[in-house]
Amino acid sequence: MSTIEKSMRGIVLIDHGGPEMLQYREDIAVPVATANQVLIRVCAAAVNNTDINTRTGWYSKNDNGSVDAGWSGTGIDFPRIQGADVCGYIVAVGDNIDAQRIGERVLIEPCLSKDGKHALTSACYYGSECDGGFAQYTVVDARHAYTVNSPLTDIELATFPCSYSTAENMLSRANVSAADTVLISGASGGVGSAAIQLAKARSAYVIAITSPAKQQQLLNLGADQVISRDDDLVATLGENSVDVVIDLVAGEQWPQFLQLLRPGSRYAVSGAIGGPIVELDVRTLYLKDLSFFGCTALGPDVFQNLIDYIETGKIKPIVAHTFPFKELASAQALFLKKKHVGKIVLDLSEE
Repeated sequence: MSTIEKSMRGIVLIDHGGPEMLQYREDIAVPVATANQVLIRVCAAAVNNTDINTRTGWYSKNDNGSVDAGWSGTGIDFPRIQGADVCGYIVAVGDNIDAQRIGERVLIEPCLSKDGKHALTSACYYGSECDGGFAQYTVVDARHAYTVNSPLTDIELATFPCSYSTAENMLSRANVSAADTVLISGASGGVGSAAIQLAKARSAYVIAITSPAKQQQLLNLGADQVISRDDDLVATLGENSVDVVIDLVAGEQWPQFLQLLRPGSRYAVSGAIGGPIVELDVRTLYLKDLSFFGCTALGPDVFQNLIDYIETGKIKPIVAHTFPFKELASAQALFLKKKHVGKIVLDLSEE
């Protein structure tokens, strides 16, 4: 086993705000695994909406955003190491963890139910309510470090944890099956492109919404039909034409989703990049007997299902771009342009 340094390099968020709030440091203390935790040497970490939303305070619903700007609706303790998508190797374990786990390559389940000492009363997010993976080392409760056996590279594996578990959770909550026609908004992003693959793994018929420039890429991923986000959805698809909406956008187009849903159908949401405030005609909700699912905390089997999909090759990574670790701000700037399909990943292998 390689020597574990006492200090490490990492990027810390010092307050809410712009990319200037991200500071690269070389004097961060290496965390120590408590009794139920493992210490992980980070090899690759991907960029997410969650990281940017936390940095900017987007989650806050109050004028004083500092009190509720975390992913779970609480405040953030600064400085904070972000980074929710991590692939790495276990290099040390706590007293209650089998030392044979040292050397395992793992993915970290980002939605945490245990913090290394006790079960949490509500889910928190890795890299938001606790330090994450934008550093050489990180600690997490052992139950959230999942061994993965795959020929994929560390960078490829880092594309999976956040986006794919979010997508799998939405599909699971909405009980998607081969009998369903599934409409996915924001389908070219990390979660959307994951949802395409995972819905096809369930043999559903998939309709993806994206920009015209990205349509062929989504067809190549397995989407059965791709429509432009600028289209009139009802005119294009017809009322009562889909069984499930997997929504990551919300925004002004949102009322059309309810028109598209057949009576007795399901709507699952885990994002609002188009705007969080929407217009709901409650009559449509109850007269069509629709079921709504807000999807945040992962179901108990979701992450293991994801590991199984990876190990059996049923889903594939989509690496849009890679950046050196120090260039997190540049990676986030490219991410915000929304010109890519898939994930943007930071390479920590040389750190």
